[in-house]
Amino acid sequence: MFDLTGKKALVTGSTQGIGEAIAKALYEAGATVYINGATSLEKCKKVSDALGEKAIPVVCNLTDISCAEKLYEVTGDIDILVLNASIQYRKAWDEITSEEYETQMNTNFRSSLMLIQKYAPNMKKNGWGRIVTVGSVQQYKPHKDMLVYAASKAAQMNMVTNLAKQLSPFGITVNNLAPGVIATPRNEAALSDKEYAKQVYAGIPCGFAGEAEDCAGAALLLCSEEGRYINGIDLVVDGGMKL
Repeated sequence: MFDLTGKKALVTGSTQGIGEAIAKALYEAGATVYINGATSLEKCKKVSDALGEKAIPVVCNLTDISCAEKLYEVTGDIDILVLNASIQYRKAWDEITSEEYETQMNTNFRSSLMLIQKYAPNMKKNGWGRIVTVGSVQQYKPHKDMLVYAASKAAQMNMVTNLAKQLSPFGITVNNLAPGVIATPRNEAALSDKEYAKQVYAGIPCGFAGEAEDCAGAALLLCSEEGRYINGIDLVVDGGMKL
């Protein structure tokens, strides 16, 4: 099961955390995986070197309007697209600047659309493709200080629903994976506050933060042949936080 031998995958934002865990799972299933980071080739190479020769580093900042073209120049056509990269700012809703809005929406939503537009045509030609966006439990329970981030993830899920209908006749599935509280470098500082962490865990029925690897298995299913009949869903990996 879960044999991706011969498949090529791009995982955006895969130098750490959830993206790195997903890239590792796809690689171990046999896929050639492009490891993407925004600015540091060194970080990309650290992950790709640890995986092996079929892992290829590629630097590209998704805030760049030409990100799809620049990534395609390196990767060429691929079979699996995992849109994991995102940016979030913690800030009161009435203090959000235009620049902060643009940065989050461009990275979290616009780049996803641009990359799908770039890579989907060859998937259609081949009659097989997997597209997975990584959203957030904030689609359902938005954090009061992350209004734009939560809204961008909700918009991304709407896009998934729309495209899943349009691309499925070509053998392409489009799904969203929505993590809850995951112990990644992004959340390390917040969860290091014991009192804050206690409040957060109280809202999670499982009672603890997940690990990046908890998302990797779910992503592998959505990216595999075994997941061929899963289309247009939001697979929530949150320990029950959404409930």
